[in-house]
Amino acid sequence: MEPAVLIAWFWIGLAILVFPIQLFITAPYGRHTKSSWGPLMDNRWGWTIMEIVSPLVFTTLFLIGPQDKSLFHWIAFGCWNLHYLNRSLIYPWRTKTSNKKIPVTIVGSAIFFNLINAGLNGFFLGFLPLLPLYSYFFIFGLALFIIGMGVNFQADNILLSLRKDGKGGYKIPRGKLFNFISCPNHFGEIIEWIGFALMVQNVAGLSFAIWTFANLSPRSWSHHKWYKANFENYPTERKAVIPFLW
Repeated sequence: MEPAVLIAWFWIGLAILVFPIQLFITAPYGRHTKSSWGPLMDNRWGWTIMEIVSPLVFTTLFLIGPQDKSLFHWIAFGCWNLHYLNRSLIYPWRTKTSNKKIPVTIVGSAIFFNLINAGLNGFFLGFLPLLPLYSYFFIFGLALFIIGMGVNFQADNILLSLRKDGKGGYKIPRGKLFNFISCPNHFGEIIEWIGFALMVQNVAGLSFAIWTFANLSPRSWSHHKWYKANFENYPTERKAVIPFLW
């Protein structure tokens, strides 16, 4: 078995171990920030620094890889970078959070995660052969990715609009999927990377889909509990991350 495949399976096993831990220990950033986790830095710069690692590593390995690049490869390449260029260079600077901080330890741990995750996916896409473009899995996966990105972007816009007056603090988001779940932005990302895994059909893509669920569904659960604890009129019918289920 290829060493990269073994690493990817080990990475999946780690995600499965981390998942239940994160249901009880919430990463201290955003509304959950804690100074007890060490030095803090500007929230927007922190997001840019930790997220830009992913497109840089992924793109480098993709381009230097000897695998002939078909249209299939370039579409998958474009999907990855479209998401991460938004996440690293656009979204953080659309937020009105100049006064917010993020622990340096969180930035460091995210950099480590992105190095491994982008490294695995960039290697598999740049160095190993993939199934052809006309695969039904690829077409369905691409459709899921586009839908997930749309859900994520729409939810981000609703959240950003809550601070369009420049004032800080939190409000109850409403409309679209927020009528059903507390974190449609996370739900959208989960759908995105499940779609990507179906597109590339390799263990690296699968590992990222599993990690996304293992990271974001507990995060959504923490947000959901926070909303209910801080807003007496928070809608009782909402779930945390999966409509009608959780």
